[in-house]
Amino acid sequence: DCGKAGHIYFATDPDREGESISWHLAQSAKLNKKPISRIVFHEITKHAIEEAIKNPKDIDMDMVNAQQARRVLDRLVGYKLSPLLWKKIQKGLSAGRVQSVALKMVVDRTRDVTNFVPQEYWLVEAIFLSASGQPIKSTLVGFWENNSLQKLNIPNETEAKTLVSQFSGNKFAIRDIQVKPVKYKPAAPFTTSTLQQEAYRKLRYSAKKTMALAQQLYEGIDIRDSNISGLITYMRTDSTNVSNTAVKAIRDQIEKTFGTEYLNKSVRIFKKKIKGAQEAHEAIRPTSIDRSPETLQSSLPRDAMRLYDLIWKRAIASQMSDAIHEQTVVLIMNTSGTGKTYIFRASTNVLQFKGFKAVYTLEDENSTDNHLDTNLNSLKKDDFLTSQSIEPGQHFTEPPSLFTEGTLIKALEENGIGRPSTYVPILAAISDRGYVARSKGRFSSLELGETVTDQLVTHFPLLLSEQFTASLEEQLDGVAKGSQDWHSVLHEFYDPFNQALQIAMDSMPNLKIQEETDEQCSKCGSPMVIKSGRNGKF
Repeated sequence: DCGKAGHIYFATDPDREGESISWHLAQSAKLNKKPISRIVFHEITKHAIEEAIKNPKDIDMDMVNAQQARRVLDRLVGYKLSPLLWKKIQKGLSAGRVQSVALKMVVDRTRDVTNFVPQEYWLVEAIFLSASGQPIKSTLVGFWENNSLQKLNIPNETEAKTLVSQFSGNKFAIRDIQVKPVKYKPAAPFTTSTLQQEAYRKLRYSAKKTMALAQQLYEGIDIRDSNISGLITYMRTDSTNVSNTAVKAIRDQIEKTFGTEYLNKSVRIFKKKIKGAQEAHEAIRPTSIDRSPETLQSSLPRDAMRLYDLIWKRAIASQMSDAIHEQTVVLIMNTSGTGKTYIFRASTNVLQFKGFKAVYTLEDENSTDNHLDTNLNSLKKDDFLTSQSIEPGQHFTEPPSLFTEGTLIKALEENGIGRPSTYVPILAAISDRGYVARSKGRFSSLELGETVTDQLVTHFPLLLSEQFTASLEEQLDGVAKGSQDWHSVLHEFYDPFNQALQIAMDSMPNLKIQEETDEQCSKCGSPMVIKSGRNGKF
């Protein structure tokens, strides 16, 4: 009973939505006459909650106003545009300030794939033999002229065969050998976006499933051991920061488990490159790094266990030493003949020291590091080689890939569109409205989605601009920081939007997406029509 409480603490989620909820609760329950404090913690553990209670603060009205502005903007767009789409295209449609930009991205990519025209090109591939009979696979990369390598463009079979014929009777030798170490650094601990991307890529979890499981891990739900509380930090974040205490625990764990050589010499600090990241938050990490996945096998359901395993390994890897590969590049040239000096290239990239890859690989699970039997290091400059085969091969340029959940979320984040809390609703909205279809995990736009996008681009070009949407997100960040007034942001958006809306009401054509049929309705006798729905046409 809040009425009897002497002091009230609000412990809603540590983000703008949470801040706004605290303020609304205080207003709705008329608690503003009592002492009120806002406490924030990023993990549900005894220590974190006790520290939060020791360090209470006031409700941040700048963050509340930023959330108010976002909510009003989104409702203005949704409430104003949706009826327009119902009238002009089809009932039940929706548009959104962020949703419609995401849909446009899918439509544009689908059209890029559909309209893609493959371009033919040819490569010349060769197998040479060393004096000891060692095979060396290589590719023709160009010719030597004016003390530099000139690249080759082989557009058709005729030119490819003409080129290969020049090597008949040629001798070959090694022109140069370059051996150098190549270092690979680990990725930062997870943000909401990168967790959703990796969970899809490695576990094939949808963004919705990933967030539901992460919520369970954060709250400590479905953990069979009642002594275990929240297992991970707050899962809606765009920051790669990790607390000093957690970094020390991670580094101690690496040294204890893997040894000093696997611990990066200095603390890695990851700078978030995405605009508007809220650096005050923490990345997604285990609340206790001592809880390795192995210790929780009997305490977690399988799917939650697999996600926790991913989070734990990514956090550990982030403070480990670089993986070191040895890259060897061999340049082979023809030494006889009256034509140009052509250059073939052979290379290997062999893992020498695992470093962070002992825990976490950035490649797909079915890929392996290059452990070719070919040891190019045994070769020497000026060694003569024998050509076993030199063959032309036809190739075609590849179209861009359709978006998956992971790549679409990545594109949204890179363009500053949306926030960690909005990625899942965005994907759900464009799917549920019948705007896009999913096949084998990839999005492709449907006729309805393309029609809606085309009309919105024509009549609301600013609203559908990725740059404008990102700029608006930056202005909302400014409101959250107290540097911009939320009413001004609303007016700057609404005035031109409302003007465009009035024009669209008159000028947008009536494009009801339906096809008449010869079938008659059994109730009214009118011709039945084919319409588009979320599950296709009906």
